[in-house]
Amino acid sequence: AGADRLQTGMRGAYGKPLGTAARVEIGQVIMSVRSKDVNGEHVVEALRRAKFKFPGRQKVLRSLKWGFTKWNRDVYAEMRASGRLLNDGNSAKYISEHGPLLKALGVRVERN
Repeated sequence: AGADRLQTGMRGAYGKPLGTAARVEIGQVIMSVRSKDVNGEHVVEALRRAKFKFPGRQKVLRSLKWGFTKWNRDVYAEMRASGRLLNDGNSAKYISEHGPLLKALGVRVERN
């Protein structure tokens, strides 16, 4: 009458965790995706489907920024055309209008 199985009770109650968890604040970004403009609708649909895998409510937002930089798309394009921004991995490096003139022009001065 039920005695055919091994009774363990609380034996082994302290073990390895079964899963992983992250502490997420309200309004915190969970996931960022960078893609070409033509694939924007596909990314939004993929994130809409993925948000059902997370507990709670999530929003899918489309940023006005260029990639992972801090500049808006129109500002980025005009600064890039004028030479104020340079590629720097997945971001962009800002070339300031202040500072030594020879450094801004990229001229190396040899000193003896």
